[in-house]
Amino acid sequence: MHVLHEENGGFKVGTVLAATDAALQVESPHGKRTKVKANAVLLRFDSPAPAELLAKAEVLAADIDIDFLWQCCGELEFGFADMAREYFGRDATATESGGILIKLHSAPMYFYRKGKGRYRAAPADILKAALEGQEKKRQIQARIDAWAEELGAGRFPEALRPMLQELLYKPDRNKPETKALERACEQTGLSVGRLLEHCGALPSSHDYHLGRFLFECFPRGLQFPPDLGAVTPADLPRAEVAAFSLDDADTTEIDDAFSVTPLAPGHVRIGIHIAAPALGFAPGSALDAVARARLSTAYFPGSKITMLPPEAIAAFSLTEGGVRPALSLYLDVREDGFEIENRHTVVELVPIVANLRHHNTERLDAAFPAGEVPADVPFSRELHLLWKFALVLEAGRGKQPMLRERPEYTFRVENDRVDIITRRRGEPLDKLVAELMILANSTWGKLLDDNDVPAIYRVQANGKVRMTTGAAAHQGLGVSHYAWSSSPLRRYVDLVNQWQLLALVAGEAAPFRKNASELLSAVSDFEATYATYDEFQRRMERYWCLRWLQQEGVASVTGEVLRESLVRLDRLPLVVRVPSLPEVVPGTRVELGIAEIDFIENELKCPFRGLHEIAAPA
Repeated sequence: MHVLHEENGGFKVGTVLAATDAALQVESPHGKRTKVKANAVLLRFDSPAPAELLAKAEVLAADIDIDFLWQCCGELEFGFADMAREYFGRDATATESGGILIKLHSAPMYFYRKGKGRYRAAPADILKAALEGQEKKRQIQARIDAWAEELGAGRFPEALRPMLQELLYKPDRNKPETKALERACEQTGLSVGRLLEHCGALPSSHDYHLGRFLFECFPRGLQFPPDLGAVTPADLPRAEVAAFSLDDADTTEIDDAFSVTPLAPGHVRIGIHIAAPALGFAPGSALDAVARARLSTAYFPGSKITMLPPEAIAAFSLTEGGVRPALSLYLDVREDGFEIENRHTVVELVPIVANLRHHNTERLDAAFPAGEVPADVPFSRELHLLWKFALVLEAGRGKQPMLRERPEYTFRVENDRVDIITRRRGEPLDKLVAELMILANSTWGKLLDDNDVPAIYRVQANGKVRMTTGAAAHQGLGVSHYAWSSSPLRRYVDLVNQWQLLALVAGEAAPFRKNASELLSAVSDFEATYATYDEFQRRMERYWCLRWLQQEGVASVTGEVLRESLVRLDRLPLVVRVPSLPEVVPGTRVELGIAEIDFIENELKCPFRGLHEIAAPA
């Protein structure tokens, strides 16, 4: 005797070798012997042979019309053998019963399983809905297949165009469009970005990287809401100074300016003037909501996304020829040793007589250390005095002057061409701006803390820098307090601190109380956003480094090994991984080739060519 039984959701056949009331010992057509429980046996038969029965039953099941079979059933539960008798109109053979069983078992939408070999027909309305769902799935799968085929052939389906950004930057793997793209990527071996570039869906590799940043950080677009007017105060006293700023040529948000005013012989008053947009709108205003959402100006080569709208920047930026409201820190110092004898903070209107630019004043960087003060450079005497003052400030913080600091790179992008300009940090003009900003931020941070006015501080302890509402030292800078206050046009933290400072100077209650939720959330949100913006800027600088290599037709580069396979290239702010680099000590100079540049993945392949020897001077 042979049996057909169910095992792990499928059907198996075999010959009975021994049997009890509870179990049978069965040998499969392949000779394997197993123990089968008696209640798992669905069909007992003498012929045909087990393997033959299963094969013929499957063929028979394939020919049965499932709709007709469903129509043959009533609403009550039934056994497969009874259905076989009903379907064939007579006692069914073992093969026919097996065929009916296999067909019933393979159509769970039509027939619900109710036990071993027992089923019940699905209600008509439920079956209809299930069939419609199945047809919908079939149609979706057909679309997936068609889209994947088009993508693989280098054509971008128009139906996918409205979802292009989502597919690139935040794909939903449950959507058929994403499934089609993933299948095409798998078939072609290309990443999503590379495949869509191949299909012509990306306007440019630059737009691919910029688009990701905008999609993640500015999902509602870059436009500012209308009517965000800031009120420019007109009742402030006018400062009797001639203030000037010093910035890169591309700087439009001019936050800081300086002035030097003679006092009694041997004494001078140095003014640090910071733009005061906090005078123009209050916390909780519509303009504040915009600044709070953006938190910082985002910079990247060739452009930027400002924190404040253009009209607010124009009203408060310390632009040449204008008289602008400012928060001014005045320092009365002796010219012989630059000892600070008095300092005070005022809110006033400051006349800005010049916006100096680095490219017009850069020769002062070499002139000042040589003891020269070129008369043909505007404000050279004032800048020289500020530089000497900055050296005293640096020493007062316990810092030794750095003779050679790391280079700083400026990217100029115009008409899709890039120039990368190198400036050495720590030059006289850089130093004087940096030291005066440190002085302003530390002075005002201490002023806020001494008067128990809450503020946001930047502190450093054990090498870790963080932002907090609790005053503490910044060990790296060597100051007891450090509250960012010098860039309120570009950083929300500085704007918050300026609101607090303005209230303190005016003798009014500060808008933010100690441990206010607005203050604490601004800290955490700013740190996260600032890090995101910074990472994007570094990613785009890397992109334009790669563009520069292609633009200049560079075939080989030199660099310095940092560690293991990492090499920092010369003349560029670019670090690459070189798998072919032999084992060398950090600091070793090497020469690399340019093998492949991938603007989508932002990667550069540089095979190792050899050690680079620096020629000794003649």
